[in-house]
Amino acid sequence: MNGRTLYSIGELARRTGSTVKTIRFYSDCGLLPPADRSPAGYRLYHHDAVARLELVRTLRDLGLDLAAVRQVMDRELALSEVAAVHADALDVQIRVLRLQRAVLTAVATRGATPEETLLLHKLAKLSEAERQQLIGDFLDAAFGGVGTSSMLAGAMRSMTPELPDNPDTEQIQAWVELAELSQDPDFRTLVRDLAQEQTARHIAGRPPALHDDLAAIVRDQVTSTVAAGVEPASPEADPVVAALMTRCAHLLDRGDDAASRGQLLVRLARMNDPRRERYSSLLAVINGWPGPESLGPVLDWAVHALQARTRR
Repeated sequence: MNGRTLYSIGELARRTGSTVKTIRFYSDCGLLPPADRSPAGYRLYHHDAVARLELVRTLRDLGLDLAAVRQVMDRELALSEVAAVHADALDVQIRVLRLQRAVLTAVATRGATPEETLLLHKLAKLSEAERQQLIGDFLDAAFGGVGTSSMLAGAMRSMTPELPDNPDTEQIQAWVELAELSQDPDFRTLVRDLAQEQTARHIAGRPPALHDDLAAIVRDQVTSTVAAGVEPASPEADPVVAALMTRCAHLLDRGDDAASRGQLLVRLARMNDPRRERYSSLLAVINGWPGPESLGPVLDWAVHALQARTRR
């Protein structure tokens, strides 16, 4: 094919897979000027119009508006510069779409009301500063005035979500749920009660040691028993409960066996609140941490075992 070959608008449409209407539109916009006219006045296009039309369609598919496409085609703007600007714009659109998808997924999963949907949407759209303020208020409510700042600084850091600049959908969904959970007054009270229990020994002049981690003690004492299928109310569980009470004695106020069991039962029941473990799981997703170990089964067993012996 030589350089003098001209195509009618219909032939150009067939060769490029475009419609005549689309080619006419781009011609009228100045993006695809005809090379000539037929004696009857019909537009004729040079063979390089095929490549030009493909480039126009590609740029449009990538989201460039007509003005930007025209500037690129006329060499008024470098394509690399335009691409960089539009890539940044697409990043913003992607973040918005992820937020929308996260909210819609949460609404669909929960069967949320219009009022709940509005709250979820607001939580998803918070800026970084607003997110920090929201979590800061939660942590202040939970830990403010409990113990010394040095004691609780680590705990507060370990409970702080840090949503990355480009979070994926799962992280956004986790953030929305965690933010909502942090506003739950009962959950705030729960966290504060746990923090007060954690610092009580220090205030009493008995600094906690590494082995004072109550959850770790229960895990060590009960895991094999749960795996063996021992019923918590059965006689076979008696020595396990006795050993557990012995291991936890230094964490409890002095008193008779019944009082100690009751005190331990209250503490373990608080620790076994599913919202506590859910917060930790959501936090791990947001911060990209490994998922936390679930202590639900061993805490359930210990709570039921203590309840059974409290009723005797």
